[in-house]
Amino acid sequence: MIKLNAPLILEDVKKLKIGDQISLSGVIYTARDSAHQKLVDLLKAGEELPFDPDGSVIFYVGPSPAQPGQVIGAAGPTTSYRMDPFVIDLMKVGMKGMIGKGPRSEEVKAGLREYTGVYFGATGGAAALLAKSITAAEVIAFPELGPEAVRRLVVKDMPLIVVNDCYGGDLYEKGVQDFRK
Repeated sequence: MIKLNAPLILEDVKKLKIGDQISLSGVIYTARDSAHQKLVDLLKAGEELPFDPDGSVIFYVGPSPAQPGQVIGAAGPTTSYRMDPFVIDLMKVGMKGMIGKGPRSEEVKAGLREYTGVYFGATGGAAALLAKSITAAEVIAFPELGPEAVRRLVVKDMPLIVVNDCYGGDLYEKGVQDFRK
C-alpha cells in the first residue's frame, strides 16, 4: 500500500505504476459532467477556477445527502468516460489526478503521459465504505448543481488503485492480456 497526499506532487505521480494500491489522504475535489463543463467554461473565459488546480485530484462523484451526524452521504465513483472531453483542459492548468471507475479514452491516456497525471480507480458499489474516508466536505462552487456541485473534500486513507499511469500503462488492458494467457 502506497500512502499519498493530495494535492499530488510530480515526483509522487512519476513513482506510480498500474496496479499500485493507494491510500490517499489530503484535499481533493468533486466534479461530474455539468461541473466539468462549467470549470472548462471558466478556463476558456480566462477566469480562475474555484480551487487551485496545481496538483489537484478530482473525484467523479455526486454524493448522496449526509445523514445526521455524517460528513457526507454515500460517495461512490461515477463512470469516468463522461468527463473525458474536459480532462486535457484541466490537466493543462495543473490537475494531476482523477478518481472514478471504468476505462478512459486514448486522448485521456495520452494526456496522462504528456502532463504526467494518474487515474485512480475506486471500487464501484462501495459508496458507504468510501464515504468513511471523507472527514470533511464543503460545497465551493456551483451549488445549483445539487449533488453534482464542486465540493472540497478532506480524505484520510481513501483506498484506490492506479488504473492508468503516466507511462501509458492501463490496468484494464493488462487484465485482459493476463486473462488471455
